[in-house]
Amino acid sequence: MVTAAAGPADRPASAWAPLRTAVYRNLWLALLAANIGTWMQTVGAQWLLINHSNAPTLVALVQTASLLPVLLLALPAGVLADSFDRRHLLIAVQLFLVAVAVALTLLTVTGRMPPALLLTLTFAFGVGQALTLPAWAAVIPELVPQDQLRSASALGSISVNVARAVGPAVAGVLIARTGVAPVFGINAVAFGVFAYALWRWRPDNARAVEVPERFTAALRAGSRYVRHSPTVRRLLRRALVFVVPASALWALLPLVASRRLGLGSGGYGVLLAALGVGAIGGGVLLAVIRTRLSANQLLLIAGALFTVALTVVGTVPVVPLVLLALLPAGMAWVTVLANVNAEMQLFLPSWVRARGLAVYQVCFAGGQAVGALLWGLVADMGGLVLAYLAAAALMLVGTLTSRIWPLPDLRSVNREPAAYWPQ
Repeated sequence: MVTAAAGPADRPASAWAPLRTAVYRNLWLALLAANIGTWMQTVGAQWLLINHSNAPTLVALVQTASLLPVLLLALPAGVLADSFDRRHLLIAVQLFLVAVAVALTLLTVTGRMPPALLLTLTFAFGVGQALTLPAWAAVIPELVPQDQLRSASALGSISVNVARAVGPAVAGVLIARTGVAPVFGINAVAFGVFAYALWRWRPDNARAVEVPERFTAALRAGSRYVRHSPTVRRLLRRALVFVVPASALWALLPLVASRRLGLGSGGYGVLLAALGVGAIGGGVLLAVIRTRLSANQLLLIAGALFTVALTVVGTVPVVPLVLLALLPAGMAWVTVLANVNAEMQLFLPSWVRARGLAVYQVCFAGGQAVGALLWGLVADMGGLVLAYLAAAALMLVGTLTSRIWPLPDLRSVNREPAAYWPQ
């Protein structure tokens, strides 16, 4: 296993540099398979609800049900990841996700999948992901050198967005030809692949926790650290002001596809693929762009691009123009979140890293879950156009606050433990 370097390199690492580390590459590819399965499941769940009454609220609730567990459980999950063997925890959780995906498949095949049960199982799947995210995020700094952390964070976003490009497109074709059940079945296989990759990983220097902190004490310590760290609070604030309005794009896009653009499941997959392609391009270019623009300049540009995208998607019923707007939206999404996530990983010390990243996941997923419900209700009451325009206005206001709450400069920060005495 490659451990973190003592300090950041002067020259930014290549966007692909972390993939030269074999263990990171293998786990990244397995996680890519799991992400593809997750997006296939999301499309399948949303498409099962598209023809129900109150479809705007029900479709938006798929995102809320999958992300609300992160809001509720991410901090306790971070405590578990800081207190126990992260590899064993990750393997157990992936096996749980396989079981949930199998249940979704069997119930859909037998025609026993009412909306309430679908949302319940989606929530259960979200519980597994809530337990996965802090542990996986805390493992990454142990796999790659410190100067490659930003590239590793961008690669994580690329993985999600390659999945967003591939998963929905494959799901759309499968749903059109065979129905939703095979989509759920493929998701079960994908998480089995990730569990197998984690089982095969044998860290050279396994992280041992001889006497874990007591759960409640560890929970209080993590909360106290975040509460009293101005830098962490600033990073969380920046994530929230972007994610809440941006969640309108994801939550209501199935309805834009079916009601405003007249597209089927395959067309919806193409829209999500456009977002994914834009995000992949953003992740690849991020390492180069960072050498020319500051993080705060990137936030301003990304927020402006997403504002325009929300406006176009919500008001222009022309498929080619919507596809063109989704490309920069994907780039903006990965630019903001990869930067904020990497800054969190760089700043947090190892003893509280999983708990700090868990709080970040609470803000990220909670912002999406609450935002999805909010925009679904707005669309139910005032229509899709009003919901998208309101989200665009909120995005613009949030972007301008980067002049008030800029990202901190962490380039010279080194969070490795200081050794004052030789072993």
